[in-house]
Amino acid sequence: MDDTPSLFPELRQAPAVTEPVGLQYAENAVSPQARDSLVRRFQTLAFAPFDFRGFKGNRRTVAFGSRYDFTHNRVDRADPLPEWLEPLRAAAAAFADIAPADLTQALVTEYAPGAGIGWHRDRPEYGKVVGLSFGSACVLRFRRPTDEGWRRASRPLPPGSAYLLDGPAREAWQHSIAPGDQLRYSVTFRTLRPRAG
Repeated sequence: MDDTPSLFPELRQAPAVTEPVGLQYAENAVSPQARDSLVRRFQTLAFAPFDFRGFKGNRRTVAFGSRYDFTHNRVDRADPLPEWLEPLRAAAAAFADIAPADLTQALVTEYAPGAGIGWHRDRPEYGKVVGLSFGSACVLRFRRPTDEGWRRASRPLPPGSAYLLDGPAREAWQHSIAPGDQLRYSVTFRTLRPRAG
């Protein structure tokens, strides 16, 4: 059977660039047929509650390639990327203009109704971040401190959309996911920064 997603059809043109600088966004990046196929795959995964130093989050995750151990503050190996995720990684890499092998982590996240993510920046061990949204829509929020207070921005993420965090969007801005009222999945691919020294 051919499960190869038909991805990023509009990216033959330049992706949209918006605030914050370094955020790139593509709507309808994953076809409805590929979305349905991937969601069926997600539903077979062995999700575990997100664990932040003993605190169990209200979302569940499965990591491939690498995983971040918040208890020991380090990147650990995880199970290899499954074959059915390889076409999605290749498309995400093309969107980010990097080699697929550079996307060393794939984190699949399941958001139950009411689940979101608080304000944060991704761990500094990771570099570029490419996210893809499945299931229900959500809002990706951004904020950064200024002399006048927080500067804010947001980007709706409908099913099938994709975004890239790079540059200031990755380094200077925090981001969060507002809690939704329906089941949602995401796949987040990350590059690993070279170790210093």
